[in-house]
Amino acid sequence: MTGPDLDFRAERILSTWHGHLSHNLRRSEHTVRAYVAAAERLLRFDGVEPEWQPLAASDQALLRRFMAARRAGGLSNTSAARELSAIKSFLKFCQQQTGSERISSPRMRGPRVKKGIPRAVTPDDAVNLAAMVDEDAAEPWIGARDRAVLLLLYGSGLRIAEALSLNGDAFPLGDRLVVKGKGGKERTVPILPLVRDAVAAYVQAAPYTLNPHQALFRGARGGRLAQGVVQRATARARKALGLPPSATPHALRHSFATHLLAAGADLRSLQELLGHASLGSTQIYTKVDAATLLDVYRNAHPREEAD
Repeated sequence: MTGPDLDFRAERILSTWHGHLSHNLRRSEHTVRAYVAAAERLLRFDGVEPEWQPLAASDQALLRRFMAARRAGGLSNTSAARELSAIKSFLKFCQQQTGSERISSPRMRGPRVKKGIPRAVTPDDAVNLAAMVDEDAAEPWIGARDRAVLLLLYGSGLRIAEALSLNGDAFPLGDRLVVKGKGGKERTVPILPLVRDAVAAYVQAAPYTLNPHQALFRGARGGRLAQGVVQRATARARKALGLPPSATPHALRHSFATHLLAAGADLRSLQELLGHASLGSTQIYTKVDAATLLDVYRNAHPREEAD
């Protein structure tokens, strides 16, 4: 988690920050890694003293110098915005540690980031992707596992972290499943027969005994399955099928939302199914659906063919 040249004080601070993110805020592994790495970069920055009190008193000038140095290293607008958000959160935590929350945090706006439209895959591509990871796997049980995970993402709209955080007590699946999302917030998602059967096939094929308190989806060595393993398997399957780079595990969740919206689902219901904190996050799928309809129009309208 920390570099060898950081002294004990910095290591202690980073360890406390890591614990707060993972245990108190229950952030995903990816978010924890990114936020701890950002804090580590700040602690390595010239002129920064690795103590709670000086960090809590950090001013706008320091923040500007730090971000200028990061941008000089070629950081994109999107990455810079994430870095600034992580650093602001870290400095606010430092204020909490010293009881100085009333001190105004340094104000600095991040670069404007254009919100992209999620790219969905077609229903056939989603199913074919799940089938290909099954066929391409080194062992039958691993193929059954990866297929079950991808179908959970597409069939129920789960985030990959949510699917991999499931324990054995989730099995056998019924018509609905309660999942714990960001911030520990629970929601209920539907389970299609195809998904239920895929998970059951994996459990039957897996060489590990199902334990209610241990991971449902296991890695080759028996530990909880890592996101990177699923992402690499999906990348291989995507290449074999000739699908674009946008056909990722997370794109299957986007496809779940897009296809439900196209079928007539209302935004509020979709917000609940996806576990979005705000309706604004869900509204982006109206743009996705409009883009899909436009593609259908262009491909099918007689005037388009004539042109």
